[in-house]
Amino acid sequence: MLTLTNLALRRGTELLFQDVSFTIGKGTKTGLVGANGSGKTSLFKLIAGELDGEAGEVDYPSGTRLAYMQQETISSAISGVEYVLAGDQAFFSASAALAEAEQEERFEHLAELHEQMAAIDGYSARARAEQLMIGLGFNQDELLQPVNAFSGGWQIRLNLARTLMQPSDLLLLDEPTNHLDLDAILWLSNWIKKYQGTLLLISHDRAFLDECVNQIAYLNHKIIELFRGNYSRFEELKAARLSEQQSNYQRQQREVAHMQDCLLYTSDA
Repeated sequence: MLTLTNLALRRGTELLFQDVSFTIGKGTKTGLVGANGSGKTSLFKLIAGELDGEAGEVDYPSGTRLAYMQQETISSAISGVEYVLAGDQAFFSASAALAEAEQEERFEHLAELHEQMAAIDGYSARARAEQLMIGLGFNQDELLQPVNAFSGGWQIRLNLARTLMQPSDLLLLDEPTNHLDLDAILWLSNWIKKYQGTLLLISHDRAFLDECVNQIAYLNHKIIELFRGNYSRFEELKAARLSEQQSNYQRQQREVAHMQDCLLYTSDA
C-alpha cells in the first residue's frame, strides 16, 4: 500500500533520517514513534506531498485517497458541521452542482446529479458529519456554531472530524488525542478499529496506541524499523534487544579482560 525507498529528509541543515526503506501493507494500522524532533511529523508531510525529500521515493497506488489531519487552527464563519462536511470533496462538489442545477432549473441534469449523490452516499453525509462531531465531544447545539467561535483546541477537534469525514484509503493522524477527553479518545479508538483503510498514527498515548495499531514504526538514530504488534509488544521487543546488547557487551568486556590477563601473564613469564 505504501512503500518508502532509500528515503532521506533534512530540516534545514539537520539530517532527520536517511536510507529509510519499508513497505506498509494494505489495511495495516501502524504507530509511528520516536523522540520529539526526530522527524515524525516531517515524514507525514513528505508522504502527503507537502515536503520534498533529500533522496529516495514515496510510492502508493495511483488513485489512492489520502487524508491528512492538519494541526493548524482555522478562521472561518461557516458552521462547524459545514466545515466538517467539506472534508468530503465528492459530496461538496455534487451538492454544489445539484444546488446550481436546481437554481438554474436545468431539470435534465437533476436525475443524473441525484444518482451521483446516491452513489457517494451523499444523502447521509450531514448525519455522518454530525455523528463525528458528537463522537468527538461537541454538543448538539454547537453543530451550527461558526468555526471561529470555538477555541483552538476545539478547532483542532473540527480538523480531526473533517479528516475522518474524508473518504480515504490512507489516513495520516498526527497526535489526534492531544485535545480530546477520555470519552472522545475511547470513541476515536473504536472508530479507528472499524476503519477499513491503511493508517499511520503518531501518538504519545501508549494505551491509545495499544488499542489502535498492529505495527510500530520506530524512528531512532535516523533510521526506521518496523515491529509487529502493538506498542506494549514493541517495548518488550526493544527491552529484550537492549538486554541482549548489554549481555553481548559484558561478554566482550570479559573476553577483553581475559586476553589482557593472558598477555600480562605471557609478558611476566
